[in-house]
Amino acid sequence: MATGFWWDERCFWHSGGNYAFLSPVGGLVQPLAAGGLPENPETKRRLKNLLEVTGLVRELDIGSAPAATDEDLRRVHPAHYLERFRDLSNTGGGELGERTPFGPGGFDIAALSAGLAKAAVMAVLEGRQSNAYALSRPPGHHCTRDRPMGFCLLANIAIAVEAAFAAKAVERVAVLDWDVHHGNGTEAIFYDRPDVLTLSLHQDRNYPWRTGGFKDRGTGAGAGRNINLPLAPGGGHDVYMHAFHRIVLPALGSFRPDLIIVACGYDASGVDPLGRMLATSVTFAEMTTMALEAATELCAGRLVLVHEGGYSEAHVPFCGHAVLERLSGSAIYAEDPLLPRLTAQQPDERIAAFHRTLVDEMADTLDL
Repeated sequence: MATGFWWDERCFWHSGGNYAFLSPVGGLVQPLAAGGLPENPETKRRLKNLLEVTGLVRELDIGSAPAATDEDLRRVHPAHYLERFRDLSNTGGGELGERTPFGPGGFDIAALSAGLAKAAVMAVLEGRQSNAYALSRPPGHHCTRDRPMGFCLLANIAIAVEAAFAAKAVERVAVLDWDVHHGNGTEAIFYDRPDVLTLSLHQDRNYPWRTGGFKDRGTGAGAGRNINLPLAPGGGHDVYMHAFHRIVLPALGSFRPDLIIVACGYDASGVDPLGRMLATSVTFAEMTTMALEAATELCAGRLVLVHEGGYSEAHVPFCGHAVLERLSGSAIYAEDPLLPRLTAQQPDERIAAFHRTLVDEMADTLDL
């Protein structure tokens, strides 16, 4: 079986509002020459283009999928939210939450994005693909049940997880989020659930700055099933490797999921405009390898990556290519032109040791 790659051109057609970076245009805010939000189609399109140029795309099982159905969506989102979203989408677009503008047809595109995540999950669970990657856009991990946030309009991963539960294809799912921003939406949706482990590695107090605290561990039957790892800015490659070995892999091993889903954002990249973590393409490749090894050991290799953030048009394609190289086991390699620079900018051993100490303090508290 091959690695699945789920995408659809229509997801690239999702449009945001009249923003200059993160500020609405108006008053003293002058429009940017390029216009719009950092979340734009080019990072994703250029990733797909790079896969085509190197030939890696020919080693993947490429497909599209239907949009998530109303039944799929209502397992996660209340009817009143979906109706409001659909109505606004049909009358020219608008904005429902915090930095979540969309144009005409935005509801249909968001439902398609969720459909790609669902299709990737079901293809892996049904044994049609060894593992899979969903190039979903718009992203989803900030969207709560009834409030869109941070470019996210529907909770793509949560919708896919609930579809898997509804099909009785899984009993326990782990969602690992390595986007640089806290996966607050996924956390909120599953916060009281014992059958979903949510684990987020993120830059401390980046976005949303009021969520993502280490002490937030879940509630009720879900107590202990949420793990936040807020990392100090500038930790670079070393802190991600240390966090994986000290916390992520032991937590997955203890939970023993039937499926691992990764909220795969690339905004921890050292050149991303919305992150300050100094990760490299090798960082994302190594995290993919460790996630794949954990899935092989714990759940017969059932691993799905769903695209989230990442706003450097120059670097996301190389980070994504490195991930898909590892996910598929391909020998095709795309040399990252930014890797030498980012490698030279990694923290020295004294600073790296400090970042490791912060992770160790969290690990000792968790007692994994």
